[in-house]
Amino acid sequence: MSAPPNPSEMPRAELEAEVTALRGEVAELKQLVLALRDEIARLKGLKGRPVIKPSGMEKATEAKRAGKRSKRRGRGPVTPRVTVETQVIRVTAPAGSQFKGYESYQMQDLVLTARVVRYRRERWVTPAGETIVAPLPEGIRGHFGPELRRYVLMQYHQGQVTVERLVAQLQAVGVSISKRQVMRLLIEGQDAFLTETREVLRAGLETASWITVDDTGARHRGANAVCTQIGNDDFAWFGTTGSKSRMNFLELLCAGHTDYVINQAALEYMREHNLAGPTIQQLVGHPQRQFTDEAAWQHHLEQLGITGLQVTPDPVRVATEGALRGAIAAHGFLNEAVIVSDDAGQFNVGQHALCWIHAERLVHKLETFTDQQRAAQQIVRSLIWWYYADLKAYRRDPTPRRRSELRAHFDRIFLRTTGFATLDRLLQRLHANKAELLMVLDHPEIPLHTNGSENDIRCQVTKRQVSGGTKTDTGRNCRDAFLGLGKTYKKLCVSFWDYLGARLGVPNAPVIPPLADLIRCRGQPA
Repeated sequence: MSAPPNPSEMPRAELEAEVTALRGEVAELKQLVLALRDEIARLKGLKGRPVIKPSGMEKATEAKRAGKRSKRRGRGPVTPRVTVETQVIRVTAPAGSQFKGYESYQMQDLVLTARVVRYRRERWVTPAGETIVAPLPEGIRGHFGPELRRYVLMQYHQGQVTVERLVAQLQAVGVSISKRQVMRLLIEGQDAFLTETREVLRAGLETASWITVDDTGARHRGANAVCTQIGNDDFAWFGTTGSKSRMNFLELLCAGHTDYVINQAALEYMREHNLAGPTIQQLVGHPQRQFTDEAAWQHHLEQLGITGLQVTPDPVRVATEGALRGAIAAHGFLNEAVIVSDDAGQFNVGQHALCWIHAERLVHKLETFTDQQRAAQQIVRSLIWWYYADLKAYRRDPTPRRRSELRAHFDRIFLRTTGFATLDRLLQRLHANKAELLMVLDHPEIPLHTNGSENDIRCQVTKRQVSGGTKTDTGRNCRDAFLGLGKTYKKLCVSFWDYLGARLGVPNAPVIPPLADLIRCRGQPA
């Protein structure tokens, strides 16, 4: 065994190169240690590291407006959304004064008061002995009226008010109510809302040309869970589950359907994920191609002997994921749609595109130790920023010639050698994702980032910080449903207050069509 070289005998250039390489390895190990510390903190329920300030690439590459910068405009007149009540205020004027009309002054106010109504319902007994009782007015369900229920849902889900503070508010204005009764108002009897949020997801997946996805941590039944967001400019949907696997994501994309289907989409998925040819032939050769639920599908796999195979990749997992992909296609979801994600593996399904903001962030967060490394990092970031601006310009005016130029320009950026070993390896990794990063060249309608999903999912993060986790499946489903409906009505320019009034039967509330119908109308080509 030869002795290691003596540093004093090594040439200076070779020594500096070795030191640079060692520093790069140390930087990678530091990143690994920090990632492991974050994971340990997450498992312990502790707060992780602070988030690094965004690079600002999106705002910096916005096209500048032509012409001189206009002066800031004022707020303008206030237009109330309710009927204006007119009152005439009189004043005693000296004798001989001349009347010059009125000077308008508008004031908005809010009246919160408790209202208790005792309904005396007539009872009659027919000659046949049957008792008839006068029905309650429309919208009355339980001992709390629709206006109170609307206020509770509005404050809790949109106002992010805790249950304890909500109880204190209601009791302060004279409502006799307890914490348990408020919880019942929040989670009991919400089947109509749960159905509508499922229909929103189905309508969104049917009409979408693209969706963005993201996930964040959640707490359910005292254990760590994952809340997944799916949406685009027309809708948003949230689902909390105990797993963040690809199979779980495919189940969410089924939008409540429980069937498994073997069709062309399923077979393509299985081949892409290297399922053995004989196993695929077994599935294709069987006359039954559709299965109602998981139990029927697992029984089918057992009959074919697939569950007993001990090979890699796991044939049961790949076949199940393929059958779920087939069910998604069978129900008309994600037809030629592109899924844009932050490079999390579970989201790599079908036509998949990557977020440029997350890709540039890897370069932005890279640890540097020398002036040369910092200079190389800044040069690469500048090139990526310029390229990102070119992609945004291409989306506005796509042409075949510009598409070819951008593909060649991508290679020049990500195949360059900077001399900074860690940065060079990162550029090679990003170049390997060329097809997903440049999906926008073939689909100019898709966004270049997942900022929409990150903005949507912040409400779940806030809810987690304010109210903690959920204890029952009903509570979890209601929280996810109202978070999704809250984001959807905003994208559809519908007032949440009016929406709740229409669904809860509040007298004189405006009529709000089903949100799924509004999504389908917006998704139709002009």
